[in-house]
Order: sequence, then structure tokens, then C-alpha cells
Amino acid sequence: MPFFIIAGAINAFLAVAFGAFGAHALKEKLSEKYLAIWETAVQYQMYHAIGLIVIGILMSSSIIGNVSQLNWAGYLMLAGILVFSGSLYVLSLSGIGILGAITPIGGVMFLAAWIFVIVAVVKHMN
Repeated sequence: MPFFIIAGAINAFLAVAFGAFGAHALKEKLSEKYLAIWETAVQYQMYHAIGLIVIGILMSSSIIGNVSQLNWAGYLMLAGILVFSGSLYVLSLSGIGILGAITPIGGVMFLAAWIFVIVAVVKHMN
């Protein structure tokens, strides 16, 4: 589905931009702790941006096709990026520790998304 390919490409672009911003503009402004948190947000955004692109390719091709499990996986990955990486970006910049309690919700969204990918592939194989 082109939507997930586009969403993945946008998130990959943003991950590169945020990574460069962290490495250059924030290097002198954030402590090592918060810079590491920023880098974790960037890494997970990029991993799941690639995941979104893969889901879009699988849905657009004859490999698996447009199955509801892949649709769920794509939307969960997108939401996971917003919640997981988004909360870590804000935590890094603000130092508001309670935001760390939100981050695992995004992690669960990532896990669920990957389970939906597995289910879609297994369902297609049968």
C-alpha cells in the first residue's frame, strides 16, 4: 500500500534529520544520558520506518497482498513511532521523567505490529 511506503519514507527522512540534529545541535546542550535517549528514539524510528516500507511493499505486491493483518501492522508501527520515539524525543528535550512511563506503550505497539506481520505471512503460507 503506497500509504505505508510514503509514511515509512517520511519517518526515515525524519530519523536521519533528527539523528543529525542530535549529533550536531544537541551534542553540547544535552547530557550524555539524554543524548543516548535521543539516539535510541532515532534508532527505533528508523527501524520501524523500514518496517513500514516493507509492509507497504508486501501489501502492494503479489507476495502477500492487502491483508488486514498487514494493515494493522502498519498502523501499529506508525502509532508506535509516535508514542515510543516521540515520548523519548520530548523526554530528552524536557527532562520530564514521567514521559518514560509512556514509552513502553509504544514498545508494545511495535511488538504487536511485528506479530501481525508474522500472522500475515503464516496465513499466506497456508
